[in-house]
Amino acid sequence: MSGSDLISLDPCTGETVWEGPAGDVAAAVAAARAAFPAWARTSLDERIAHVRAFQKVVQDRAEPFARLIARETGKPFWETKTEVASVAAKVDISIQAQAERAGQRTGEVGGVRQTLRHKPHGVLGVLGPYNFPAHLPNGHIVPALLAGNTVVFKPSELTPAVGAFMIDCWVASGLPEGVITLVQGGGDTGRALAGADLDGLLFTGSPHTGAALARQFAETPHRILALEMGGNNPLIVWDAGDLDAAAALIVQSAYLSAGQRCTGARRLILGPDGDAVLDRVTALIDRIIVGAPFDEPQPFMGPVIDGRAADRLQAGFSDLISRGGEVLRPLFRHDQRPLLTPGLIDVTRVAGRADEEFFGPLLQVIRVPDFDAAIAEANATRFGLSAGLIGGDAALYDRFWHETRAGVVNWNRPTNGAASNAPFGGVGLSGNHRPSAYYAADYVAFPVASLEADAAAGTIATGLRG
Repeated sequence: MSGSDLISLDPCTGETVWEGPAGDVAAAVAAARAAFPAWARTSLDERIAHVRAFQKVVQDRAEPFARLIARETGKPFWETKTEVASVAAKVDISIQAQAERAGQRTGEVGGVRQTLRHKPHGVLGVLGPYNFPAHLPNGHIVPALLAGNTVVFKPSELTPAVGAFMIDCWVASGLPEGVITLVQGGGDTGRALAGADLDGLLFTGSPHTGAALARQFAETPHRILALEMGGNNPLIVWDAGDLDAAAALIVQSAYLSAGQRCTGARRLILGPDGDAVLDRVTALIDRIIVGAPFDEPQPFMGPVIDGRAADRLQAGFSDLISRGGEVLRPLFRHDQRPLLTPGLIDVTRVAGRADEEFFGPLLQVIRVPDFDAAIAEANATRFGLSAGLIGGDAALYDRFWHETRAGVVNWNRPTNGAASNAPFGGVGLSGNHRPSAYYAADYVAFPVASLEADAAAGTIATGLRG
């Protein structure tokens, strides 16, 4: 194999899941560019029929699709089945969103017909992440195709098999050639795609890569750039009545998907009832099953994506300990595999904590004396994706909602609970004000406002010589 070949490994077994060469960016973009005029001219009804055909293929292939995601990411099989269901459900949600947010509107102003329509941008690149390698890029792709764009999709280099499977589903659905093209590759391929002859780029991934893309696009304001990134997300627990329920919400927020959700809780902010809350949380952590995707009984969480991710998390955990963090539950690694136990560390006394996203099962505890300090701590971040409050009354939540800077704000629910029929995005380093999910319809097309009459009629009343 050449140095440009990709190999995807099962994080639990080390077995090869997929291997193949890096793709040709120029050829993929050229194919998408050639297919764009005809696709943009198809009727919306035709495009809806195509995405519904894709939905049917996904539903028919749900079992092997979920098994492949589980093998390539290590996520439990129960969870990957929900991801595939989300891929199929995205079609109906996107059709509804397109009609509501980008549909045609006709009215009248001054006796003249006024019409609002939307046009596709053209060729859009989609860069997918590894944590939800089907659902998250699909959240860009389906709205983009409905709007009349053609798409060049580069999956994460860690999950190429899932990307190839999803494109196979589009091919099997009868989508015209070139409307969606696949280009596999690593960081170099991603940078090449971002710099190619695109009309826009839709990205889900790390803040570091997102910032690099923003710099790359700084001199091309005519190209749309939608960034969906991570967060150093706070979860405040205050006057929680049912501490067992609170503990369950905390564990779900921090450790679902082995902590590899961009909306996962990274900082647990506790008030006067902190000791009682932690007693429940640690008891629940001790019951969590960590294992391989198809183990029985099914695990709550699997591994992180690979050994490098595990190494980074362990290094971050060790650094917090060296600076005075109190270990409540260790971030323990099972042999050489990237299977980590859920880590919990009290960093209240750690000065100058880094404002970074630990993308894995690592939760930091911070104790505060009052709710003013809790809000201040929640907002002590450059990120702003999700934030949660467990406990309190409606008045306290109202204050929390108004004073917290985040795009997803939940009350008595996990921080990583988000509905596909709502906008999804954040502020600060978490995004560039291009929320996805239901609002993806906004960035995959641009509005065209028209004043129209069936016949020419006009006079000039002032400023002409007789």
